[in-house]
Amino acid sequence: MKRVYQVAGHRFAVVMPDNHLAWNEMKPYEPFLAENDGDLIFTAEMVDVMPDTSDKQKITVNCDGADMPRIELYECQGQWLLEIAPLLEAPVRVYLITDKAFHTAKFRVLGSMRFSLGTVLMLMFAFATAKKNTLLMHSSVTVKDGKAYLFLGKSGTGKSTHSQLWINTIEGCELLNDDNPVLRVMDDGSVRVFGSPWSGKTPCYHNSDYPVGAIVDLHQAKVNKIRRLSLLEAYVSMYVSFSGYRFIKEMADGLHATNEKIVGTVPCYSLDCLPNADAAYLCYNTVTQ
Repeated sequence: MKRVYQVAGHRFAVVMPDNHLAWNEMKPYEPFLAENDGDLIFTAEMVDVMPDTSDKQKITVNCDGADMPRIELYECQGQWLLEIAPLLEAPVRVYLITDKAFHTAKFRVLGSMRFSLGTVLMLMFAFATAKKNTLLMHSSVTVKDGKAYLFLGKSGTGKSTHSQLWINTIEGCELLNDDNPVLRVMDDGSVRVFGSPWSGKTPCYHNSDYPVGAIVDLHQAKVNKIRRLSLLEAYVSMYVSFSGYRFIKEMADGLHATNEKIVGTVPCYSLDCLPNADAAYLCYNTVTQ
């Protein structure tokens, strides 16, 4: 069975056996179902047996912490091979092999179906859209008066907390996505943020989009203070917050170009903050001016 989904205007297909239990884990994707194929950015097919990859050559290993997924990247027979574990020291539970353009992929799941599907499809989306003016962000997004505000920061900084403070203290705020929204530079040069099927621990799967009012990089502090970032500061802040392999030149070039367009269009700020309502009011009153 093949189903087609559309996220941030990009369509992709998932192919799995009919009536497979894996389809039960695709409920977050249902708001993004598309009626026809259109131009697919990638197709990912579940398989029971992977091709022989014994001649693989390791390129890199990526892991942001002991409790974060470990992703090992290999080159194998002119393709990319990714071996994915749910934790730094855990065994590999997902195998993903894809062509160099990240257009056609096959994957095998040995562990949690929810983790495996989410990881495979997020990675494929990020990689396949890297040259399409699109960034898959690590961010929480709140909407107010028809504009969206992205909160960036390292894991544990308080992105979700700050979004919730806006929602609890500022009338009319709503959550668009709490972990992996999608930024896209549109054909007219405007920047919009889209909901996605990937929202971390918060079930927030909205197939909607808004113009971006501002991007705010959060830092825990003992006092609340905010300032506008320079273009260079904004670029660096964004650079560590989107997905993609920078050492693959074509991917890096696409990510770099998109980042430049976004920080040249959208105001970016740094917020030193406490987890309190005063921080939310200070941020809101500054970035909505």
